[in-house]
Amino acid sequence: MNRILSTAAMISVVATAAFADDMTENPMVGGAAMFADKTIVENAVNSADHTTLVAAVQAAGLVDTLNSEGPFTVFAPTNDAFAALPEGTVETLLLPENKDQLVKILTCHVVGKAVMSDALLGMIEDDGGVHDIPTVGGCTLKGSYADGMVMIEDEQGRTGTVTIADVKQSNGVIHVIDTVLLPAM
Repeated sequence: MNRILSTAAMISVVATAAFADDMTENPMVGGAAMFADKTIVENAVNSADHTTLVAAVQAAGLVDTLNSEGPFTVFAPTNDAFAALPEGTVETLLLPENKDQLVKILTCHVVGKAVMSDALLGMIEDDGGVHDIPTVGGCTLKGSYADGMVMIEDEQGRTGTVTIADVKQSNGVIHVIDTVLLPAM
């Protein structure tokens, strides 16, 4: 009987640990749980830190793309990252007549495969400290590592930091960044 209770207790502990691992597998983003069985868009709409990004994705007509099978890696700038752009930039980009430019900027945040941070760090190391990251928008970002953080440089030489890595999605992964990445103009 003690053996049965002991086995039952062990199963309970293992099941609880497995459930806890599932619950903590993805970090919270913008005060919301991120679920690995939801798409990039389905999760992003719940993040209070990504309302500007969601509005931009909608204005650019990219919702269906980022809800598709993927896989994608999205470097997802926060509201603060958009707010750091020159005054009026976001409002101007959201105008219908600027849709092509908005699409270019947003797709320069998207890689056409799922790349977790450990894989990116390996590529950075293999390439001597800087790794070229081609995006679906035709941009080439540069990944590097400094002071314990992954850094992403855009085509204008501006550098952003990955503040939350490895947010798993059903169609890829999101890495939250603190800078809007811009293509060469």
